Amino acid sequence: MILFPAIDLKDGACVRLKLGLMEEATVFNTDPGAQAKSFAAAGAQWIHVVDLNGAFAGRPVNAGAVEQILKSVDVPVQLGGGIRTMATIEDWLSRGLSRVILGTVALRDPALVRQACKRFPGRVAVGIDAKGGRVAVEGWAETSDITVTELALKFEDAGAAAIIYTDIDRDGVLTGPNVEATAALARAISTPVIASGGVSSLDDLRALKAVASSGIAGVISGRAIYDGRIDVAEAIALLAE
Repeated sequence: MILFPAIDLKDGACVRLKLGLMEEATVFNTDPGAQAKSFAAAGAQWIHVVDLNGAFAGRPVNAGAVEQILKSVDVPVQLGGGIRTMATIEDWLSRGLSRVILGTVALRDPALVRQACKRFPGRVAVGIDAKGGRVAVEGWAETSDITVTELALKFEDAGAAAIIYTDIDRDGVLTGPNVEATAALARAISTPVIASGGVSSLDDLRALKAVASSGIAGVISGRAIYDGRIDVAEAIALLAE
């Protein structure tokens, strides 16, 4: 399993939100490039980046900060938040991103996602964020009627690199990941699943690793790393066992 240390960008700084609320942002580092470097130095194989302002605005907002990250590290970087057109997808991938994450547009315009997966094989992930098991979009400001599994199944044969599943009710509050729901999703689809939301300890990583055979390929962690509850190098070693 791969650990994806997270850099969430708000107004150019690395922050963590609680429950996806912009007003509940804690700033952890004002230098995203330096933060990415520290993750790479600890052995991170990937870095997960979210443009929070972009998710709400529906277009890239923290491009300068993302470019700082790309210049600072050689490890692959995946980015989500405000990527909703083919032109934006092309632009980001041409700048050196390894993978884009399509979230809101996966619900609003699944045909675009399928087209992007076909055009850029292995470089498009689908981000599915859920509140109470229902898909939330527009920076988590709106909740739909569709379930996580229903949406994920729409991309079964699209060739997406991964489904990134976030349980918003657990995000940034260190209550532990929704292992059961993540494993159930992974069993229901053939696309690899990356777990996100609530990871608070090495024990949480062990719990996810125990069900990795269901199809869980990776896990994203943010606040627990910044709080010092999870050491990146230790977590990577644990997941590599």
